[in-house]
Formats: sequence, C-alpha cells, structure tokens
Amino acid sequence: MKIKVLGSGCVNCMRLEENTLAAVKELGLTVELEHIYDMAEIVSYGIMATPALVVDEKVILAGKVADSAEIKDILNNL
Repeated sequence: MKIKVLGSGCVNCMRLEENTLAAVKELGLTVELEHIYDMAEIVSYGIMATPALVVDEKVILAGKVADSAEIKDILNNL
C-alpha cells in the first residue's frame, strides 16, 4: 500500500501525516508513506484544499485533518 500526504508543510498537513502514521502503526500495516510538498504535483490530483490523503493513487480525503481513528476506519474499508 502506498500512502501520500499532500500539503505544503503547514501545521494541519503535518498533523495529518502524524495521524496517518499512528493509524498505520496501530493497524500493523506495512506501507510506503510519502509527503508531497510540490504544489504542481498536488494540483495534479485535482484537489482544491489541503491537506489531502491519497492511497494507491486514489484521493480518499481532502481539506481536513482526520484523526487516527477515522484514518484507521478508512484504511480498513479499502
């Protein structure tokens, strides 16, 4: 599973990355996590607000900071 956090590096973007890491650890998943800071690449995903979460090249969350419980629920339902 490949997960990307899209965002400029603001507090909310960093919080989403931390929450994602916590969720992945709690679920015991092996993933490749990448934080994308490049605005051109972020825009290429068609999102209008950051932070965003992309799993296996599919945008699953945009414009909000999900807590680790919500992220675990999302990952369990993929």
